[in-house]
Amino acid sequence: MALILLRQKPGKNWKTLDGTVFQGNFAMMSNRFSDILFQLVHSLEKSEKRHFKLYIKRSSAKEDLKIIQLFDTLDKLGEYDEKLILKKMSPVTKTQLANLKTHLYKQLLASLRLLKTTDNTDLQLSEHLDYARLLYNKGLKLQSLKILEKAKELAKANQKFNFLAQVISLEKKIETLHITRSSLEKTQLLSIEATEISEHIDRVTRLSNLALLLYRWYVQNGHARNRSDEIAVREFFRKNLPQDESAINGFYEKLYLYQSYCWYAFILQDFLMYYRYSQKWIGLFDEQPLMITVETGHFIKGMHNLLNAHFVLRNFENFEITLEKFIKFSLTEAANVHDNFRTHTSIYINSARINQHLMRGTFDEGILIVPEIEEKLQEYSLFVDRHRILVFNYKFASLYFGARHYERAIDYLQRIINGPADLRQDLQCYARLLHLMAHYELGNDDIIESLIKSVYRFMAKMKNLTVVEEEMFRFLRRSFNVSPRELKPELEKFLDTIKHLEKNRFETRSFAYLDVISWVEAKVNSKPMSQVIQEKYFKRKKRIYLRA
Repeated sequence: MALILLRQKPGKNWKTLDGTVFQGNFAMMSNRFSDILFQLVHSLEKSEKRHFKLYIKRSSAKEDLKIIQLFDTLDKLGEYDEKLILKKMSPVTKTQLANLKTHLYKQLLASLRLLKTTDNTDLQLSEHLDYARLLYNKGLKLQSLKILEKAKELAKANQKFNFLAQVISLEKKIETLHITRSSLEKTQLLSIEATEISEHIDRVTRLSNLALLLYRWYVQNGHARNRSDEIAVREFFRKNLPQDESAINGFYEKLYLYQSYCWYAFILQDFLMYYRYSQKWIGLFDEQPLMITVETGHFIKGMHNLLNAHFVLRNFENFEITLEKFIKFSLTEAANVHDNFRTHTSIYINSARINQHLMRGTFDEGILIVPEIEEKLQEYSLFVDRHRILVFNYKFASLYFGARHYERAIDYLQRIINGPADLRQDLQCYARLLHLMAHYELGNDDIIESLIKSVYRFMAKMKNLTVVEEEMFRFLRRSFNVSPRELKPELEKFLDTIKHLEKNRFETRSFAYLDVISWVEAKVNSKPMSQVIQEKYFKRKKRIYLRA
């Protein structure tokens, strides 16, 4: 495996929660988050830790205070070390420690539930349902029905139909088994309501399944590679899409429909459709602003997709407007309710900031924000999935390549190449191709030939070779046998060939991941790649301005 051993920068190993080991500068300690209780303790904010201790001291027996000792021990540790914990908790045995950990985990969740109930609609609804069941079991049926009425109003206001189904199910049970003095009209309405909600939930389930499976396909494979991929995705989409789209109504049905179309269009590289449905996705929240606080995660993901759509279509002005809107949102209370929202907002905004530099050709400015983003990734390491790390490493490498810091680009590409190849086969391939281009720029002629063979084999194995890549390999092979004077005509010939492929649907992926055209234009015109991209950026902005 000559390819992956060419450059190996010393550094700490790190791995994600699923145990995958990578190399890099921003690192999670190999063992650091290997225990679920340890993860939970280290995810807590100061206010949550303080509340937990008050909760435990108030509600637990004296012997339960051992779990506070365990909590403090875990909180002070930099990484999980069971031997050290046993030493600090002596004379507690290993079996007793396991029981204490289970008890502490449950108590932490109970404390968080108590603290966060007022912040979360789902938790409020669960609490109402719990109270209603408790009252019913005590034989206080009318009191239970009153609580259920409150729960029903809250569920309807926030369009929580899955909870509404549970509320109505308990309401029907009480009405069926007991005499409650409810009118005939009320019981008929209850029956109709139950049927309507059941049908709605069925549609939402089908649409959310479709969106989920399409997203999964993209995470696994990236964009459609060829006609065979396209046919398979189109057929799957057609089979699972509701026959009558006009019957789709309500926030959630439309949300999952638009998401399904987004992933479908993105996989097929129909970027105009991708943009339209990303815009519709965010449009739902513009129409119903309350839902931003109810489904904040979906709003954040929608903003990310809309920014991505503007990026791939080079909608410069709209990209900047949307990014500014997203940054303003990141400062709101809704975006900072908990770590999930805070983390993902930060990740998507930083991703957009990198894209902005890639789009403008301001690579030297872009590499200045890399350490700041890496610091954030380390801070959020507990919450960041390895797919997101993979994407960031590729973006970092692209910035350094554009800034002509080829050795640094290779460092980041090695993190992808040395990692597992079970995610984003497309990025795995383009990381190797960019790695090859970086060595070409460095003039490492002694290894280029073996690299070309290695990368070509890998891409062919992954069925990821498009005409653009074939032409790229052809040019690189030819360039070895020509003098510097003859190289320019070869570059011009290569440029002419790939420019004719720019509008080809199955070739657009190559240009989205690697701006090969700008790279070759820079060489033909003896300019930095950054200057070529900046000239295109300003030319297009001027054209948009004149058209307006």
